[in-house]
Amino acid sequence: MSVMLCATVVAQPSYNTVSGVVRDAQTGKRLAQVSITSPDGHEATVTNADGFFTLKSSAPLTTIIVSSLGYNTQRVPVTADSQGLKIRLTPGTITLNELIVNAANPYEIVEVARSKIPQNYSKNNELMRCFYRETTQRGRRYIYVAEAVTDMYKSSYTRPATTDRVSIIKGRKLVSPKETDTLGAKIQGGPTLPVALDVVKIPEFLLSEEEILHYSLRMEVPTLIDDRPQVVIAFEPRYSVDHVLYYGRMYIDRQTLAFTRIEMSLDMHDQDRATEVMLLHKPAGVRFRPRELTTTISYRYDGHVSRMHYLHSDIRFHCDWRKRLFSSPYHVEAEMVVTDLVSEEAKPIPSRASFSGRDSFYDKVGFFNDPDFWGQYNIIEPSESLESAINKLKKQKY
Repeated sequence: MSVMLCATVVAQPSYNTVSGVVRDAQTGKRLAQVSITSPDGHEATVTNADGFFTLKSSAPLTTIIVSSLGYNTQRVPVTADSQGLKIRLTPGTITLNELIVNAANPYEIVEVARSKIPQNYSKNNELMRCFYRETTQRGRRYIYVAEAVTDMYKSSYTRPATTDRVSIIKGRKLVSPKETDTLGAKIQGGPTLPVALDVVKIPEFLLSEEEILHYSLRMEVPTLIDDRPQVVIAFEPRYSVDHVLYYGRMYIDRQTLAFTRIEMSLDMHDQDRATEVMLLHKPAGVRFRPRELTTTISYRYDGHVSRMHYLHSDIRFHCDWRKRLFSSPYHVEAEMVVTDLVSEEAKPIPSRASFSGRDSFYDKVGFFNDPDFWGQYNIIEPSESLESAINKLKKQKY
C-alpha cells in the first residue's frame, strides 16, 4: 500500500502557502491527522477529515515533511510553480526483532519510560502557538462551531503542571439559532484540554507507579512514527477501582523510551463515574447518558526532546428532556495542533490573561464575519462537511 499527496504552492503577499490532499494511492481514501511540517519544524499543521491541509510560512518553503503513523516519513520538495505534486509514501518496515520485543515485560518498559520523562521532554519553560477547534453535532447536524488561535505556556517537565496555562489570541464561533438545538449542558473541553490531558506531565492520570497497576498491559506489533520505531503497549482495566479507568494503547520511542502517542477510551461500565468525567453542568430536567469518550495525545521528537504536538477528543452522549418524547444524540469533537514553538525561555501567562477550565469558550470569542479571519496563522482546515455546516449556520444566524 502507498500514499499519494497532491499539493500546490500559492504565493501570498506576507507569507507562503502550501496546500494539498493526502490520499491512499491504491484506494483513493483520504487520510486524516497526517502531520505536515516545515523542515525546521517551526510551522506545522495536520490534515483534516478529508485529508486536506494548508501550511503557511513566513519564509519561502522548498520542502515539507509529511508523516503518518505506520508510514515512512517523506521530505517533499515544493516550488513556486509546482502544480499537483504526486508523492507516494510506503508503509514503514519494522526491523526490530519482534519476538524479543514482544517477550519484554511491558510494566518494566513503562517504568523506565516514566523515569526518563525529565530528560526526554523539555527542561525549559516554553510558549507554543496552537490552533484549537471544537464542534457539536446533534445527530448529523452541526449546531455549534468554535475555533481559536491560542498561546500555550508549558513549564519544564521537571516541574508540576500547575503553572501551565492557555491564552486566546483570536477566535470565532457559530451557534444554531434554533431553540430546540440549545444543549445547555457543559461538557469537558475547551482550549485548556492540552494542559489538563498532558498525560506525560501528569503521570498520575495513567502512568504513575500506583495507577499503572490497575491495568493489564500487553505488547503489540511495533510500528513507526516519524521514521522512528515504536514499542506499542495495549492497556485495559484489570479490575474495578473507585475511579474511572481507560482502554487504549501507548507508543514508546524504541531509542529514547519517550512516550510518543497515547490513545485512551473511557471505560463506560460505570455510567455515573463516566458522567462525572464528561459532564461539568446540565440544566434541571435533563438526563445525561454517556456513550463514548476517546482521546489521542501525540508528542513529537525534534532530535533533542519531545513536545506535545496534537490532541483529538471525541465525546458522544444522549440527552433526554422531560417534556420531549425522544432523546437526542450529540457528538462533541475537539482538536488542537501546535503550529509553532514561539519561545524556549518563556515567562508564564498571567492568570488574568489566561483561559480557565471554568471559563466558557463561547463567551470568549466573537462570531464568524471575516473570510480572511486567520490571516497568516496556521490552522486545521475545515473539512468539506464542516465548511458546508458553517455556511448553513451563517445563513441561519445572519
